[in-house]
Amino acid sequence: MKNYKVITPLFPTYAQVKAMMKAVSGYSLKAVRNMITAIHEQTGTPQKPVDWSEPDLWISERLTGEDADIARRIWDTDNHILNPRHSYGCYLFLNYPQFELMESTPDDTWQPTSRGQKFLQDDEQTVRSLDDQEGILQLLELLAGREMSRRADLLPEWQAFLHQHSKFASDRSAKSTLYSRLYNLIDRDMVTREGMSYRITDTGRAWLGKALPARKSDPRKELLEAVKRYNEQQKELLREQISTMNPYKFEQLVGQLLEAMGYEQVEVTKASGDKGVDVIGQVQVGITTITEVVQVKRMQNTITRPYIDQLRGALPYHKAIRGTLITTGKFAAKCAEAALFPGAAPITLIDGDRLLELLIENNVGIRRSNAVELLDVDLQLFDELEMD
Repeated sequence: MKNYKVITPLFPTYAQVKAMMKAVSGYSLKAVRNMITAIHEQTGTPQKPVDWSEPDLWISERLTGEDADIARRIWDTDNHILNPRHSYGCYLFLNYPQFELMESTPDDTWQPTSRGQKFLQDDEQTVRSLDDQEGILQLLELLAGREMSRRADLLPEWQAFLHQHSKFASDRSAKSTLYSRLYNLIDRDMVTREGMSYRITDTGRAWLGKALPARKSDPRKELLEAVKRYNEQQKELLREQISTMNPYKFEQLVGQLLEAMGYEQVEVTKASGDKGVDVIGQVQVGITTITEVVQVKRMQNTITRPYIDQLRGALPYHKAIRGTLITTGKFAAKCAEAALFPGAAPITLIDGDRLLELLIENNVGIRRSNAVELLDVDLQLFDELEMD
């Protein structure tokens, strides 16, 4: 029988799983399932949807008896980390026999197994085994080979992995399983989300390094490390290019960045020695199109509050309601407070590090190469071939 991976459809965070384990221990498996059923039977209607946002209110209003007791314990465990309305994913995860995390005792109570106790104690071998089973390690490998990744960038390789190892085959299930596992990694500080893009952290790289096969020479690991070093070199080259380019060309670069980010009617004003507004554009906010003005500063000095006040003062001349100040350097500590001063037009601050991230995220000033293609032998296929 094929050992499928990525089997949990509503994949939770491990913190939520632990809260569920603690809360339902001592109840029967049937009682937990009945509680989930009692919640899901209250579907509401499109005209009158059910509000599940306040468990402190709806548990006592909509549940009774043991259903209410279990739901309340789930909600009260580990500082309200799991809303009982969304406990079904944890239930599925805990009830898979191959995970061996919970078991029913002779007196019909659901309790953590010895492996489940190790999971509660963050035993690395146990957690890493679950990560491997649910595709977490594969996802970390995909992220390790990139500086920044949108979900759309990861999806083709993730779908190929699912096609080979999982029963999830549709585009919709591929997207949902990818998102839920990214969220799991974010919750564990192994991945960070920056806007619409994701980046593996040092914690994630260290965890992946321990999980890769402990061989004397691991070509796959060496390749991923080489890709990381190369990308870091290119990032520093991009930083150097920006810091030495002509100021007016820098403004044009920012204009291209705004267009890549979805701004329309982007206009780079004439070269003016970095005085006043440098770039103007329109952006869709909800159903409204607004004008935004941008001032760019190609300088290594620290930007102080007067620059923010100057840009804010220029907004009325362009009928703009917000502005953005971009620098290759840094902002003084009090700039963040001044940028969002109550009652004043908001000013977005983008320093040199954030500018690099946006350029890379939106493919401005860099080209992505798909020259590296990794081939993995499908050993499971050979195991499944039968002899006549």
